[in-house]
Amino acid sequence: MTNVLILSAGRRVELVNCFKNARDRLGIKGNIVAADCSELAPALYFADMNEIVPRISEGDVYVDAIIRICNNLDIALIVPTIDTELILLAENKEKIESSSNAKLLISDESVISVCRNKKNTQKFLEKHGFLVPRMFSDEELDDEVVRKKLKFPLFIKPLDGSSSINAFKVNSPEELETYRKLIDKPIVQDFMEGTEYTVDVFLDFESHIITVVPRVRIATRSGEIAKGLIIRDREIMRDVTRLMQILKPIGHITVQCMKTKRGIEYIEINPRFGGGAPMSIMAGADSCENVYKLLAGEKLEYNENYRDHLTFLRFDQSIMLNENMEREFEYEGSYF
Repeated sequence: MTNVLILSAGRRVELVNCFKNARDRLGIKGNIVAADCSELAPALYFADMNEIVPRISEGDVYVDAIIRICNNLDIALIVPTIDTELILLAENKEKIESSSNAKLLISDESVISVCRNKKNTQKFLEKHGFLVPRMFSDEELDDEVVRKKLKFPLFIKPLDGSSSINAFKVNSPEELETYRKLIDKPIVQDFMEGTEYTVDVFLDFESHIITVVPRVRIATRSGEIAKGLIIRDREIMRDVTRLMQILKPIGHITVQCMKTKRGIEYIEINPRFGGGAPMSIMAGADSCENVYKLLAGEKLEYNENYRDHLTFLRFDQSIMLNENMEREFEYEGSYF
């Protein structure tokens, strides 16, 4: 049995279904277990099994709950899905894996620290010769002479933010001061203009690159891609490949960048399955299938076996839970 535990499942119905589809395609026996702190997380009701866990903010209690689930349900793989749990899980990776038979699909703590702190990300990218928008220090922004020379628009976001929460285009000095007061630990950068890309990369447990899939972000909603176009852009693929070879993450990585007049400028690196990852998976770069094969001991090679120029449109769908909090299934317009 190869049982997979998807943490912080939330609205990740697509990802749950991608793991189920990969399992069935490969003829693997095992359950997809979805875990969340809320019984109202939709993805719980699409998994084979579900578990309610403590909040991530409870630290050791959360980690102990994961270990308990892994041992009770014989979990083979743990899949994190949100930024706020990554540092905690990376710090406790050895404890979790040594206390269970599960493998945690997460990069080393050093990689997570680079990705989760926007200033660390900026420094890492600059050090290794990648383009990033200029970042202004607090000292510069507090200097009256510097403030008078600022060119708007600018961009402001939290140091350790996620899902574009409290991320804003800043159009004037007055807006800048307002946002700096409202946002906890803000960072301010030049505003980028160009074509925005998300790049899904899958790397094996030794950080060897297996797939690199760029897609244009046609439209976003609440920080997640809503409409996307798969496009095999060689320039972006080469640059992101070099980045991955230096950073050396593992698993599914989501890179956001933009093609501007300066070239390829980086926005952020998310060392986890991004919300739009199912687009690349459905195009043929199947990270779920890849990780199942790795768990079975199979060695994977780099490939581009995915379809190009595919357009994906994401949408909402409702499910109904009965009085026992059980999902009821729709069939031809009626529920049973």
